[in-house]
Amino acid sequence: MRYGSALREQIHLPGTTPLVGIYDMYSASVATRHYDGFFVSGFGFAASHYGPPDIGFIAWPDMVAFVERVRLAFPSHHLLVDIDDGYVDPEVACHVVQRLERTGASAVILEDQRRPRRCGHADGKPVLPPEQYLDKLNLVLATRQDLVVVARTDATEEADILRRAQALAETDADVVLVDGVQDVEWIRRIRKVIDDKPLLFNQIAGGQSPRLSLSELTDPECRLAIYRTPRLFAAHAAIDSALSELKEADGRLPEFTPGTSIGVRASTALLERNISRHHLPGPRATPAARSGEGVSAGGTPPVR
Repeated sequence: MRYGSALREQIHLPGTTPLVGIYDMYSASVATRHYDGFFVSGFGFAASHYGPPDIGFIAWPDMVAFVERVRLAFPSHHLLVDIDDGYVDPEVACHVVQRLERTGASAVILEDQRRPRRCGHADGKPVLPPEQYLDKLNLVLATRQDLVVVARTDATEEADILRRAQALAETDADVVLVDGVQDVEWIRRIRKVIDDKPLLFNQIAGGQSPRLSLSELTDPECRLAIYRTPRLFAAHAAIDSALSELKEADGRLPEFTPGTSIGVRASTALLERNISRHHLPGPRATPAARSGEGVSAGGTPPVR
């Protein structure tokens, strides 16, 4: 299956395609009931797999192994993978891209940060000289076969942002991402310098970018939108609340209400779908799709 081609076709359809962040297999299992496009976020993976913030702790074999598990459980989803700076070395970046493409990734994001790296919405992000990043990017582009490549800049100075965005658009990268965009007007300014190259918008709760709907992103022609942390932050709040209630109740579990509470049966049924969708006929004949649970409003078409 040509996952890159499927996402590339989706990108060129009208509207903005959402890709929701997943950080482990359980969060992905819940997300698949609502969206058909996933984003393996470096922020979420660093937090869930290692425990530190998103400052460069991820080892590429761990990321590749996780993507392999995701693709096995969700064979029909678009799957964008954050590979940060390509794990520093250009040859390593190319090797990781080859591994991810063979594993079934649809796309990767390669940024122009240098170590020590930071979250894209943090202050003080150091960036590589443009020529050094472009050399790495072009090597990756020459290595990929079908994989979609998103070229990302973390520049923060206005003139530098526009220069780098234009340079990225002139490569064979499929999509351009300028991270930490602070308002819609900046999206329009970036759009002017990248011409008709597809643009990706990234927003995160508490980050530097405005909260924009998919409809609002369609006007400045953002073809992709990634939501890296809604599940991670929701889990943070829900776990903290549940354990606080358990402590206050002296260890007594809350009353279980069939049909509304999540218990062992509902959880097991959710996870069983990760196996059963491989044994059903047709690309979308999953239990979720049959029951109308597969895609919410704004969901993306499946990979075909």
